[in-house]
Amino acid sequence: MSDRPAAHAEHDYLPAMGRDRLLPLYDPFTWLLGVPHVHRRLVTAAGVAPGHRVLEVGCGTGNLALRVRRTHPDAEVLGIDPDPLALARAQRKAERRGLAVRWDRGTAGALPYADESVDRVLSAFMFHHLDEAEKRRMLTEVRRVLRPGGQLHLADFGGHHHGLAGRWVHRNEHLRANAGDGIPARMRDAGFTDVRTGERGRFGVLHVRATR
Repeated sequence: MSDRPAAHAEHDYLPAMGRDRLLPLYDPFTWLLGVPHVHRRLVTAAGVAPGHRVLEVGCGTGNLALRVRRTHPDAEVLGIDPDPLALARAQRKAERRGLAVRWDRGTAGALPYADESVDRVLSAFMFHHLDEAEKRRMLTEVRRVLRPGGQLHLADFGGHHHGLAGRWVHRNEHLRANAGDGIPARMRDAGFTDVRTGERGRFGVLHVRATR
């Protein structure tokens, strides 16, 4: 998911796979890249408790939010994304699996939720799509909707890279902003505390936890 305009004039957001017609390829593509493993790590790290309200920002076709609901049936789960086609696919998957998830259309920089109304926010592979101003807006909004003591758990390309991975990261404008301490530093700037980074996974995926 991205709030920024796509490379074409079709939308003012970046659809999954970059084009609407490629959406059916999104789930198998992410499976091949090992994204379900990243989702499992995020859900485990989040420490969701019964009664928690959990929000996925940039939910796309809903895989992470559905995993949260399946793993924690006593939690309330929400997913937000600007792409109506991706949300429709997420809803169909939820119905087939008998999982209750609330899907909302919206952007990371203007979350339609009350202050201090969410216990956990999760996001995977969305942050690098945002430009600098959008990154800051997202973090400000996430902190606003989290309850005191609530946590943001984010997975994305970031941290310190070397060799081919380092060159790839530094050649991409949006990935470059995540390099080094880019993600944790922006979280601290937004007012988060106890910002911790986990072990980097496959393809240099960084897991970061921050507390409101």
